[in-house]
Amino acid sequence: MNDRNEKHPSDERLMLEFTQGCADAFAELFRRYHQPIYGFFRRRVADPGRAEELAQETFLALLRGASRYEPRALFRTYLYAIGLRILRAERRKAAFRAAFFGQPAPSREPTAHQSAEAGVWMRCAVENLDRMDREILLLREYEQLSYAEIAELLSIPVNTVRSRLFRARTALRELLEAPAPQHAPQRVAEIGEQP
Repeated sequence: MNDRNEKHPSDERLMLEFTQGCADAFAELFRRYHQPIYGFFRRRVADPGRAEELAQETFLALLRGASRYEPRALFRTYLYAIGLRILRAERRKAAFRAAFFGQPAPSREPTAHQSAEAGVWMRCAVENLDRMDREILLLREYEQLSYAEIAELLSIPVNTVRSRLFRARTALRELLEAPAPQHAPQRVAEIGEQP
């Protein structure tokens, strides 16, 4: 069992090793988490290039704050908390720019054209969920965070996570089972055309 732990050290151990100067430990954390963090942003930001930039900003923030790291929670929760703060700052900046230039605020959800109409239909349904319910659903289903991790990340009780996730799944099921509106193909085309 010790050999296995030496070959595959925990994320928390790698982060502690990095704080003590081991660059290889950070490289391993980056290898493990770059795609999941990119995916976290990609599901929430329309531009794939900007999603990559935000993922890089998350790792830069991790580097800058490494000396303050304390393994009080799972490393994964710690990293997603950094990502969530960066996402919130990005949304505030986008809202400010939109207000400053007198333009409508940009969509917060990805709108890139998908080849399957079903994927677009699913995205539209998810966009119609309550904002907090949508965030909990995405953290659970896409980022695969536990209820406890989501509760810690969003500073809400675990039972609230459970009830809101149940509500989000129920609402999503109802939205997906509802008959498609007459103008669904037009809506799909509009989504594909958005920048």
